[in-house]
Amino acid sequence: MPKIDLSKVPLRTGSIYPAPHDAEMEGRASLRVGDAGGLTQFGANIVILAPGAKSSLRHWHEEQDEFVVMLSGECTLIDDSGETPMRPGECATFPAGDANGHHFVNRTDTEARFLVVGTRTPTETAHYSDIDMMVKLGPDGFEFTRKDGTPL
Repeated sequence: MPKIDLSKVPLRTGSIYPAPHDAEMEGRASLRVGDAGGLTQFGANIVILAPGAKSSLRHWHEEQDEFVVMLSGECTLIDDSGETPMRPGECATFPAGDANGHHFVNRTDTEARFLVVGTRTPTETAHYSDIDMMVKLGPDGFEFTRKDGTPL
């Protein structure tokens, strides 16, 4: 049956970011609902932000589109143009190659949840807007470097 039992989807916490940036993801968790349903062409994750948590470091993708819809609670979308409140039912899009670094922050005292859907490509490069870091995805996994490609 295609219906996903959310109570059986493992809750993922932590971060793939290298130290000390991994510590900035405290209070963030996700449910990989696309993986749970066997999807391979795009990712679909419910991101859960505790009060004060953020979704990621501000970033943008060279090859992958992202689509976000707020499910519950409220977040602040922070991107290159400033700050935008996001409430349930509201959506945001981040086209591949648009160098508009973005992330979501929960500045409220209640949990917030949003669904993020993104392209899956065999390779990818993502850039982090506020720090000297980028990440490349290839056949061997993720490699974090400085923006000029030198090791961190």
